[in-house]
Amino acid sequence: MKILVTGAKGFVGKNLCAALKNVQEGKDKTRGIDSNIEIFEFDIDTDKALLDTYCREADFVFNLAGVNRPQNQEEFMEGNFGFASTLLDTLKKYNNTCPVMLSSSLQATLIGRYAEGDYGKSKKAGEDLFFKYSEETGAKVYVYRFPNLFGKWCRPNYNSAVATFCNNIANDLPIQVNDRAIELTLLYIDDLVDEMFAILRGMPHRCEFDGLNEVAKAEGKFCYCPITHKVTLGEIVDLLNSFKNQPSTLLMPEIPYNSFAKKLYSTYLSYLPKEKASFPLKMNVDPRGSFTELLKTEKCGQVSVNISKPGITKGQHWHNTKWEFFIVVSGKGLIQQRKIGTDEILNFEVSGEKIEAIHMLPGYTHNIINLSDTEDLVTVMWANEQFDPDKPDTFFEVV
Repeated sequence: MKILVTGAKGFVGKNLCAALKNVQEGKDKTRGIDSNIEIFEFDIDTDKALLDTYCREADFVFNLAGVNRPQNQEEFMEGNFGFASTLLDTLKKYNNTCPVMLSSSLQATLIGRYAEGDYGKSKKAGEDLFFKYSEETGAKVYVYRFPNLFGKWCRPNYNSAVATFCNNIANDLPIQVNDRAIELTLLYIDDLVDEMFAILRGMPHRCEFDGLNEVAKAEGKFCYCPITHKVTLGEIVDLLNSFKNQPSTLLMPEIPYNSFAKKLYSTYLSYLPKEKASFPLKMNVDPRGSFTELLKTEKCGQVSVNISKPGITKGQHWHNTKWEFFIVVSGKGLIQQRKIGTDEILNFEVSGEKIEAIHMLPGYTHNIINLSDTEDLVTVMWANEQFDPDKPDTFFEVV
């Protein structure tokens, strides 16, 4: 399959082309399409003569080219309608009726705050052109009215508030929010790319589009991405500030599967400057070794790493409710546990050569002994709650 992507260097085009190349190179075998693909990348600085070649040979076209921030309003129509017309005329020239996808916008509805926008008018004109092209040629067209987009590689201070907020907060630059209650409908770039692959598999999501209302999942002339998120500007800023503070608090916000927070965190990280890509951790060091907290969560405890010097015994305490996993990742040691009020000792020999997790049982005093005379013992420790100095639930008693 030969796939033409116009606007290949733009935000969506760059992400789509990267995903297509992963399939082409055999790195991604999950997309449900054959790796025998050829990708034609076309952008504003591409040799215009190549458009003829690409339109003659293409088996599928993603038209992602467009103008968002022109120097004058006339460029909206030239860039969004004019190029679409050139593209379709070139396909006609070679009698190529391959399927074509069009990237349009919610602003093409021309209602509400979009009623008089030149950008929306140019996008609407492009939609009408594609539908007419389909009627004339019989070619399949897939028209998507995308909401606000976000994700890695999105250009800040251009046409995405999320990209601007991510970039500015990551780089300690000011942001301006006039109304925290304003709600945005947001589409994550990976969800958009997933839908583009669904088209290639012949499984687009179609709908009847009724203005800005929720789309109905019925057959219709428009297509849509099934996963979007409605979030206020205030919620976005609050999440981003919690991400920014994570290196100092070690507290990881909740980021459930497929949640907006999870996608926003990945987006935020893509804007971090080099000096913030790493951050120091507080090592509590004494002659026995060190103990370092790595990560805390609001509901799922915390993770730490413990380093014991050769021959050292650590622990010798018990908990009422707190419990832990000890996971030795380097060295050789012995973990001992004894139920309070009894004499029986449970012994667990552990080694980085055979990594396993050992429960530290509530009501059992426990320790960990480095059995080596020369090597440090390195143990990853997970506790079911964050350490609370006002209620440590930790009581000394030798095993």
